[in-house]
Amino acid sequence: MAKVITQETFDEVVKENIVEFSMSVDEAREETIKQFEAQGIHLGNIIKDLMLNPETGVPILNDSVERLKQIQTRSFDEEQEKVCRLLEVIIDECNVSVPHRVLAAKLGAYEFALKALLSEDNLKPDVRLKLLHTANAIINKQPDVFDLNSLAAALKGLQRETDEPTVCELLKWLQKACILHEMNRQTIMENNLTVATLKTFLSRPEPAIIRNVCCLFRYLILDDDIRVEFGKAHEHARALAGETLADITQLLTRFKSDQDTICDLILTIASLTVRNEFCQTVEEAGGLKFLLDAMVEFNDSLKVIREACKLLKALAGNDTVKLQIIQCGAAPLLESSLNRHKANESFARHALVCLSTLALREPTNSKALFETGIAETIVQAMKIHPTSKVVQRNGAWAIRNMVSRSRDQCDSFVTYGAEDVLNQALIDHPSIAHDIKSALRDLGCKVQLNEEWKQTDKLQITND
Repeated sequence: MAKVITQETFDEVVKENIVEFSMSVDEAREETIKQFEAQGIHLGNIIKDLMLNPETGVPILNDSVERLKQIQTRSFDEEQEKVCRLLEVIIDECNVSVPHRVLAAKLGAYEFALKALLSEDNLKPDVRLKLLHTANAIINKQPDVFDLNSLAAALKGLQRETDEPTVCELLKWLQKACILHEMNRQTIMENNLTVATLKTFLSRPEPAIIRNVCCLFRYLILDDDIRVEFGKAHEHARALAGETLADITQLLTRFKSDQDTICDLILTIASLTVRNEFCQTVEEAGGLKFLLDAMVEFNDSLKVIREACKLLKALAGNDTVKLQIIQCGAAPLLESSLNRHKANESFARHALVCLSTLALREPTNSKALFETGIAETIVQAMKIHPTSKVVQRNGAWAIRNMVSRSRDQCDSFVTYGAEDVLNQALIDHPSIAHDIKSALRDLGCKVQLNEEWKQTDKLQITND
């Protein structure tokens, strides 16, 4: 079993080499590493690149946190400028790596920032902002430090602060707490003030605040914590959508000239549209009309039209809205966008799955799409990305859904080379064989279908 030491032991030896043997910081660190490795000690748990005071050998992070604690026991108001300088040191160290952040939290830096935000009402704006920067730097990829007091401090700040930088930092604090941590998400959502407080910021004119609120909404509906068997992503999405979906959709018009904000809004709407009635909510709030107008105005922006395809797919979950999408003129826009950007693998994936959803069990939609000449465009997109399994799968879905109830389209797809493309995909991507074979079958092409199970013995059924 490998021998290990603590961070404190390592730091003490480095300090001794600096003070007792007058070594430079780099020499002392290198000599310490050699000493311990020669003794067969494993240093994988040690942070070896902490900034050190060249005279005393003490890690600057440790020293800064200790001095902050001393200030907190005295008169905080009189030393706010000093606090800012010490916090800056902690932020710089935390930005180096996750182990640095873990050490900062262990030393009490997060606790100091949290206590100051909760108890100090006379903080200067720049000091409050620096405390928030510190909390964000420590919690980044370390959400376990977030607790009920953290939520109380964040909500308190959101209810009292108005300046854009501070509000954005508070929202980022909650965002980082949500990543990879289901219990934090549930804690935030279970507080009755959370949704009501966040909703008030949707009326703010600053795009940065709107984008951060939208980002927080999306993080609250993540399902990325492997430690939890069942999360509440759907419940959170349903609660947020019920309160804010119409408001977010109406913001599209207000920020129609800001591409970055438009993309954030569209992505958030798509993420929250998790129920049939929410699709109707977005359409009634003008979301569908805006979306199609945006695809015309920003037809060269891959980011905008990609997000538009995601939202169209989400809205097509409602059969009524699915018909309205095509009736409002989406078919030629989708063909034009795919034809223009078919060389982009990411866009091709989203456009093809959007087409497959719109054509699913809707022959009128399939006919309208087919009349735009999109059959050739679909096949061309698949030819351009033969190594992309997702493009081949989504393309197969689109072909199958287009022709399954419109057999008159089969000859056109075959003429454009769909059969050859699908057969090649069958060889290159055996894991999606079922999807490829379904498309070949509905095209009327020759395909070898496997019989998954066949009863070989006679089975006697009796009624008792």
